[in-house]
Amino acid sequence: MKNFIFISPNFPTNYWQFCRELKNNGLNVLGIGEAPYDELTQELRDSLNEYYKVSSLENYDEVYRAVAFFTFKHGRIDWLESNNEYWLERDAMLRSDFNICSGFKSEDMPRIKYKSKMKRYYTKAGIPVARYHLVSDLAGCQRFIKKVGYPVCAKPDNGVGAANTYKIKCAEDLVRFMEDKPEGVPYIMEEFVYAEVNSYDAIIDSKGEPIFETGNVTPNSVMDIVNNNDNSIYYIVRDLPEDTRKAGRDTVKAFGVKSRFVHFEFFRLTQDMEGLGKAGQVIALEVNMRPCGGFTPDMINFAHSTNVYKIWADMIAYDSTLMPQGDHNFCAFAGRRDGKDFILDDEALKEKYASNMKMIDRIPDALSGAMGNRMFVANFPTKEEMDAFYADALASK
Repeated sequence: MKNFIFISPNFPTNYWQFCRELKNNGLNVLGIGEAPYDELTQELRDSLNEYYKVSSLENYDEVYRAVAFFTFKHGRIDWLESNNEYWLERDAMLRSDFNICSGFKSEDMPRIKYKSKMKRYYTKAGIPVARYHLVSDLAGCQRFIKKVGYPVCAKPDNGVGAANTYKIKCAEDLVRFMEDKPEGVPYIMEEFVYAEVNSYDAIIDSKGEPIFETGNVTPNSVMDIVNNNDNSIYYIVRDLPEDTRKAGRDTVKAFGVKSRFVHFEFFRLTQDMEGLGKAGQVIALEVNMRPCGGFTPDMINFAHSTNVYKIWADMIAYDSTLMPQGDHNFCAFAGRRDGKDFILDDEALKEKYASNMKMIDRIPDALSGAMGNRMFVANFPTKEEMDAFYADALASK
């Protein structure tokens, strides 16, 4: 029996389903987390063979001891994953220290965590990248901006999501950014790209081949959503565009991805941009070597009448899957902000789209910055019907 350690199996709250499918496939599923065992949901408890509580997952020595305990008790650990961006580097350290060969190790982290280093591999895949500058001083930034012009974006070179990002529109913004940016955090500055974000979401086998593929579209800037406290929308596509599929597969090969659930982000240009391409072209944004965050795996299931938790667990256990897909739809996410006065209140929106609704829930505070506070997830057979839902969901007085 293979031993699988799942780090933080209780967060996000839907990740217990990864554990359930692993256990159903005959793996010995061992959880490590901060929550007391009695506070885990019954579904998660039933999905684990054993659980080890630590006082803090940030404390590497504690987590190391937990892995050592499981190794002593159950034998060699075959897999260790969190499927969570925040813990990717921690996962890699544990694999290195315990010689777990089924995933990325510490030496792999720079190319998959640092935005500046990702660009080399995107270029290797033949995918255009935005021009960039590693921030050191004001003069260097001014020289870069003289080449590319305002606006520019600045974000942590090794960062999660859109936290601590800046859109710099003028010289005064630049000075403010240099004064306000966190001390000791390496920043990357990039030319502003006029685009929507299109993703390639896939489960990749041990030979680097996809066994499942889909994607999503984020029409609005996540950076603006976070910085302006806006509502949030994105959707799973009914059918993956062929140019996104090709860019995703080329990126898999360039980064040497094997045995992973991945979420690669691309820009689709909304206007011609000199040096990058024509409107509609796909160019590089960043790689994420884990599933798309939050409740997106559930949305993928709704869109394609399938179960990606099982497909991923099948990849782990069998390196293939027989999981079928059914009808394909657009699956729309609308994340409403607290404090906004919507024309249709939550109950009215729920009632109008009752036949389409798949999930209605409160978004955990840890995810609310980019996703809003209350989520409505609904399926639609056509983009026109989905657009009408968005118009109703976001209209305010």
